[in-house]
Amino acid sequence: MKRLIVAAVITALGVAPLRAAAPGDTAKIDEATRKATASALQWLGTKQNADGSWSEARFPHNTAITAFALLAYMSQGHLPGQGPFGPEISKGTRFLLTSGTADGYLVGSRGGNMYCHAMATLALAELWGMSGDQEVRPVLAKAVDLIVRCQNREGGWRYDPTPSSADVSVTIMQVMALRAAKNGGLHVPDQTLDNAIKYILSCYDERTGGFGYTTMLRTRPGFARTAAGVCVLQLSGKHDALQIPKAVEYLKANFETREHFWYGHYYASHAMHQVGGKEWEAWYDRLKTTMLRLQSADGSWTRAGYDREGVGPCYATSIAVISLSVPAGYLPIFQR
Repeated sequence: MKRLIVAAVITALGVAPLRAAAPGDTAKIDEATRKATASALQWLGTKQNADGSWSEARFPHNTAITAFALLAYMSQGHLPGQGPFGPEISKGTRFLLTSGTADGYLVGSRGGNMYCHAMATLALAELWGMSGDQEVRPVLAKAVDLIVRCQNREGGWRYDPTPSSADVSVTIMQVMALRAAKNGGLHVPDQTLDNAIKYILSCYDERTGGFGYTTMLRTRPGFARTAAGVCVLQLSGKHDALQIPKAVEYLKANFETREHFWYGHYYASHAMHQVGGKEWEAWYDRLKTTMLRLQSADGSWTRAGYDREGVGPCYATSIAVISLSVPAGYLPIFQR
């Protein structure tokens, strides 16, 4: 029933029609995975700060970490003020809504950058799409306008809210936020998204099938950037992009990489879900085996050696839940 209500809200808000499931797509959340994600959400609830935020040692009261935690709850169909995690989601939502500056920059009093802004914008867009909370829309609209204003001449974004340089990682996060907002009925110029896709494609390395960090530095491709690239191309409607098949092969060959492991699998799970069919089914089986093996007894994901970006357990746990919850189909941005 909850999924039907969510679908009705999404339809009413004008979200683009979903693609049909690919033939042979039978990936399901099994009982072991249900227990693992439920335990993880319980653990996350114990780590929420009094102001509604979530923190890591290097990033206290952070809008991005908070956004990931909220997305983890929503990926299991939980909404603000409803069910066992309703209070946590409501408090986290309130934190994001009060974190914006006068111009809409969602970084909070502890500071942040365009990574944090994009993740907070994405979380608010999903909250708007799933709940229709009227308090969310004006804050979300200002956050979207800031992203549009800060796009540089190449079509990308970087760490600061100024139209200067760009990299593919920050750019992809902004595109995800814009795509989610557009799906929710907010105005996002088509030219903004078109220019962003052109920039992302300019970072593609035809030789390897991967995506590099920038066009200027011609940096080597990486698993996380490639996963993000495939994900954004798919979610932007570029399902037949010539780069996708080779990029998928790159992802399959580099599944075990530990560089940006969590960030990479956040995007890879959604990218492969968009690919669908037997490719997705095989990927999800592999993902479940890997993630369940890495979970700690307390429900968190804290295994040493798999956090080379040095963020921390709230971040890793949130991403693990989001990735494992893809077959549930609750988050509008990641539906087919």
